[in-house]
Amino acid sequence: MANFITEKSVEQYLYDLLPRRDAVLTEMEDRAKREHIPIIKPVVGRFLELLVQISGARRIFEMGSAIGYSTIWLARAAGPRGEVHYTDIDPERIRLAKEYIRRAGVARRVRMHEGDAAKSLAATKGTFDMIFCDADKTGYPAALKLAVPKLKRGGLLITDNVLWGGEVAAKTSDPDGLAIQKFNRQLYSTKVLYPVILPLRDGVAICRKR
Repeated sequence: MANFITEKSVEQYLYDLLPRRDAVLTEMEDRAKREHIPIIKPVVGRFLELLVQISGARRIFEMGSAIGYSTIWLARAAGPRGEVHYTDIDPERIRLAKEYIRRAGVARRVRMHEGDAAKSLAATKGTFDMIFCDADKTGYPAALKLAVPKLKRGGLLITDNVLWGGEVAAKTSDPDGLAIQKFNRQLYSTKVLYPVILPLRDGVAICRKR
């Protein structure tokens, strides 16, 4: 899915402005494009990094991490005292992630979880400064119910792909689109969260827990 929300020329302009990433991130971007691995794009990675820096988040949980691209952005931003929890169900992606995370120099900051992201979050003790949701889209509504109690007061819930290529604005029968529509309604109907959705790449929701 191309997932262009802004005009393609504007999207390309934004990417052309970005500083070049280091060798590890660049290699991961190339692999993801070549092998059709779903990862966040660098413009979103940079945004995540900024949110971690602004909020001072140190304990972070990722729901869906693939080959660890977003993990590295988050772990670098969290600093040497950071603790980022990686999750994925694919053994090969986990193997690749471990290697990339090691090469990026942040292995000591990352806790690896193999299996369902929601189950991993439920089984992990304590609360988190930030939870980043980028797992199975049909599971977004259930993930929201699980994530909110695991988020500390004042913590951030960040969710990718909440505009789903613009499909959320149309009548759809796509299970992913329907689930994301439901998720977005839930975000704005709960009094526990203060949400904002930005049309960045494929839509990013930022929520602060009251």
